[in-house]
Amino acid sequence: MLRHVLQRVLMAVPVLLGVLLIGFLLMQVVPTDPATVRAGPTATAEVVAQIRADMGLDQPLYMQFGLYMWRLLHGDLGVSIINNVPVTQELGATIGPTLELMFASLFWSIPIGIALGTVAAYWRGSLLDRFVTALSVAGGSVPVFFLGLMLIWFVGFQWQWLPFTGRGGPLWSLEGWQSLALPALTLGGTFIAPVARMTRTAVLEVLGAEHVRTARAKGLGEFAVVLHHALRNALIPVVTLIGLQIGFLLGGAVVTETVFSWPGVGRLAVGAILSSDFPMAQGTILILSLGFIVVNLLVDILYVALDPRMRGA
Repeated sequence: MLRHVLQRVLMAVPVLLGVLLIGFLLMQVVPTDPATVRAGPTATAEVVAQIRADMGLDQPLYMQFGLYMWRLLHGDLGVSIINNVPVTQELGATIGPTLELMFASLFWSIPIGIALGTVAAYWRGSLLDRFVTALSVAGGSVPVFFLGLMLIWFVGFQWQWLPFTGRGGPLWSLEGWQSLALPALTLGGTFIAPVARMTRTAVLEVLGAEHVRTARAKGLGEFAVVLHHALRNALIPVVTLIGLQIGFLLGGAVVTETVFSWPGVGRLAVGAILSSDFPMAQGTILILSLGFIVVNLLVDILYVALDPRMRGA
């Protein structure tokens, strides 16, 4: 298993390098000049040229990318062009809220999605199965921003049950949970549908397997059969889907944080791109990419843990 993990880590290195290169090149095609942004609209051409030289923007692209990678190796992500604050400091202040939002959305959406898919598979063809299927299709079709705006309008504005702007406090406080509720419901609401559909398909396949029939022949109760023999084996493709969806959930977090003014990495990335803050934008791209890679690595490890056949591969 250790060899399997090391292989996945080594495979992630070129992926990260490719993401860094693409992110760097995308910043180069933006028409705004970072030196002009830092100098201000009233700066003279001489001042702008001096700032470009100080930032290394007058060098060839390969030299700029090499310098960027060298700074990354030393843990230097640069300084924000807009507020002159180190990028690592800004990222350190926003990673926590993003992790809180991700954890809270997954905490309730994954169990509900697995439970709905299992119930629909067990009572296949029933009215409950059709209801879960319709709910999954509808949930997968609703955009994140639309669900968030509906929750803001009804729960936050009309009924005034929960706050819908900003972060009220740390996760362990009541104010923190109240301010986190609507963003977590929005982000997790789009996550239930694919998990429920995949769980239903996987459980349906396993329920007809020979080992499930054997368990029933031994006199085990239906709850034990479904939970220990059917669902456990059906979780292998579900875990893979969850890992892939968590990666896409990072993209949904960008929208959710923007809609709810949640002070996370996604909102920071949007603000950096809109203000042409290139060092900050590159730093957020790096963090989001690392999050995607780490999630997929954890999924590979869980896959091996759930499927003993993979341990010798």
